[in-house]
Amino acid sequence: MSGPETVDRVLMTAAVVFVVVAGALLLFRISRGPSMLDRAIALDVAAAVIIAGLGAKSAFARDSFYFPIMLVLAFLGFTGSVGIARFIAVRDKPLSRRKAAGKEGQR
Repeated sequence: MSGPETVDRVLMTAAVVFVVVAGALLLFRISRGPSMLDRAIALDVAAAVIIAGLGAKSAFARDSFYFPIMLVLAFLGFTGSVGIARFIAVRDKPLSRRKAAGKEGQR
């Protein structure tokens, strides 16, 4: 192997190791997260780790097949995190503000 090929292989291996370590830490955060918001953020980061893994695989194989899949996963991760954030924001609103919002909607 030449010098650039060796550097490529070392960098690809390092990228895969970092993705695997991030995935392991992410599973720990999802299982042991102290709050629902921590778990929601961990699921959002899971989408980013999956995208990074697909990017590393795509770079290793020198194939652009996974780029549209990565784009769709990024969109789904974003919309999922926004939906979870809205759900948590409504759930964590004080009761008096929820009742006032409900009365305004009935008018």
